[in-house]
Amino acid sequence: MKKLSPLFIIMLLISACASATETPTVVQTPSVQPTSTQAPIADALWVSPAVPDVLRETAKLTGLPIVDVPELATQKLDVSDTGSLWIYALVAPFPTVTDGIPSADLISAWQNGSSLTGNGQPLLMAESTLRALTALWGEPASGAVRSVASDQILDAAWMSPFSWAIIPFEEIQPKWKVLSVDGQSPIHKDFDANLYPLKVSFGLTNSTIELPATNRDASKLTTVVLTGVTALVRATAFTMETKGVTRPGELVYDWLHNTDILHISNEVPFDPDCPEPTPGYKNFILCSDPKYFELLQYVGMDIVELTGDHFADRGTQAMLDTLQMYRDNNIPYYGGGANEDEGRKPVLMEVNGNKIAFMGCNGKVSYTFVKATATQPGAANCDYEFFTKQIQDVVAQGYMVIFTFQHEECYHQGPCYMHEDGFHAVADAGATVVSGSQAHYPHLMEFRGDSFIHFGLGNLFFDQMTYELSDGSVIDETRREFIDRHVFYDGKYLGVELLTAMLEDFSRPRPMNERERAQFLSEYFAYSGWTELAPTPIPQPTVTLTPIVLPTP
Repeated sequence: MKKLSPLFIIMLLISACASATETPTVVQTPSVQPTSTQAPIADALWVSPAVPDVLRETAKLTGLPIVDVPELATQKLDVSDTGSLWIYALVAPFPTVTDGIPSADLISAWQNGSSLTGNGQPLLMAESTLRALTALWGEPASGAVRSVASDQILDAAWMSPFSWAIIPFEEIQPKWKVLSVDGQSPIHKDFDANLYPLKVSFGLTNSTIELPATNRDASKLTTVVLTGVTALVRATAFTMETKGVTRPGELVYDWLHNTDILHISNEVPFDPDCPEPTPGYKNFILCSDPKYFELLQYVGMDIVELTGDHFADRGTQAMLDTLQMYRDNNIPYYGGGANEDEGRKPVLMEVNGNKIAFMGCNGKVSYTFVKATATQPGAANCDYEFFTKQIQDVVAQGYMVIFTFQHEECYHQGPCYMHEDGFHAVADAGATVVSGSQAHYPHLMEFRGDSFIHFGLGNLFFDQMTYELSDGSVIDETRREFIDRHVFYDGKYLGVELLTAMLEDFSRPRPMNERERAQFLSEYFAYSGWTELAPTPIPQPTVTLTPIVLPTP
């Protein structure tokens, strides 16, 4: 037998000692990470990453144990051919001129990486939305989509340059503009999901558990259209006499009539002794023949605002008779009344489950003679301490407040003298929407906290084809009109669609053409401080009628 060398013996001893004192290696195993070889857990539920947050939370309410690996689940919630229909919306920051796109452009951007906005920005969406649409359309092209946390998408989209996004319907809020796809918009009353591509069904396998049928229940949607100045007098009334009483409403009939609540701010009283209307007539004592009420019925007026300066023009009896006419036709009124108390009362409505309150007042400091008193009819005075408390009380009852003003007038984009203090006061009190009914020249907009403020919509039915300024220059911006369609859903304010019209024939607005609308919106988004005004404005079409310069009411 060979002898071991002393050196080798020493090395063996050192090695043995090291092995005896070394900490053994610990093999980490997942505590609850199952493998596909394990048997499924009875009634366990797996929820796909494609499932939107609201539906995911609904699944948790089933009480079923939720596992992270589909192979362990006996029930799975995932994209399916049938089941809970989830509607998504293509959205952009509110000051976006584009109104909609064809689905072919959307699919092309997804598959080819082309930019929908033209500025190279990818579509933003939450990871769950990305996975859901990937199940429908396949993997998006590189750079076509960017995944952003749901609560960060809005801020990311508003960063310059603007980006567009796809979000679930339930995440729509006022600072988004909802864009139509193939002419379909989920915030419209006539929305048809069968014609709309941004929808995904989610289903549960092996389960009798009921999921919500959809995230968009049409029975919970309420639309309110707010309008600007209506004064059926002078050239407007003359046109009604010669061309038909309903003529002013014919071209915007669909906008006005096809809404749940149509607001009209009628500034003048009805009086059977009203003189025959004459174009160019400069008398500031204004009134309307009672037969003109047919126009307001034709367009579907649901509520009338009485804050106008000229409601008192024909005296006490004409005001009382006008109020009786509204009552006889079941038209609630606010912002004016038979006395101060009645004029300040809110009109409370509940339509499709949405509780909406209307309030309004006349804020002109030099027009005290048109204001209602304890014993005399007229417009409601803007007592901001009173209305602040009333707004807070009504909001506490679950109502969303729409507050409208008759206020100071100016012939520029505004806001005018004293506007901001009054409009901000009622917004800070909790009004959801604050709107100016007094403006003959459209005014800018702003978001203030949770409120949307539009300082003036312009005219609706009034004869201002042009207006002569104090320096003798004549402008025709009084022809341009905003008609604001506000959307409410399930007790929540979703936002406003800016409908735009151009006055024709001294009496009737028509929807703007694409060029007019693009220029109008571009200007007012810039005036509102959201965008820069294009350096070369799109030329406006010329006025083909010979303008008649008429004084403002």
